[in-house]
Amino acid sequence: MRIIGGSLKGLRLNPPKNLPVRPTTDLAKEALFNILQNKIEFEGIRVLDLFSGTGNISMEFASRGAEQVISVDRSIHCINYLKDAARQHGLSSIKAFKDDVFKYLQLETEQFDLVFADPPYDMNKIPEIPKIVFEKNLLSPGGLLIVEHQSLQNLSNHTAFTEQRKYGHSSFSFFDN
Repeated sequence: MRIIGGSLKGLRLNPPKNLPVRPTTDLAKEALFNILQNKIEFEGIRVLDLFSGTGNISMEFASRGAEQVISVDRSIHCINYLKDAARQHGLSSIKAFKDDVFKYLQLETEQFDLVFADPPYDMNKIPEIPKIVFEKNLLSPGGLLIVEHQSLQNLSNHTAFTEQRKYGHSSFSFFDN
């Protein structure tokens, strides 16, 4: 894993092997950020990273100038790794929280310019993520929700769905506010 853009471009991340994660591949992450580069201005945005795992995506947004990145994961080991990595590399915009994502979403009242969710692929509640984000009005006007999921899964039945991009077994579904 590496940071592909911004102030930490090229930084290799070496999380412990025992973390309960399936990180977004460099190929998929690079494709995602190429798409985002044409859709949003990274400088000063507020990002919510759900199921943040190693914090790979959180650190990418922070490296590119996000004003605030809220990272949520249920694994204390992942959260501790991300907090240590953010501190080590001076990424003070990252705030990491250990919590169940669905419980966190029920309590969140702030709005974000971008919400990124990378749940475990075998989770049966993945289609609920867009539903909750839009019901709770968690996206700023013009905001974007991106859900990473298995390519075989289809999230296009949500009214805010705009497109799905496939990268092998992984896909990103985009939802606009």
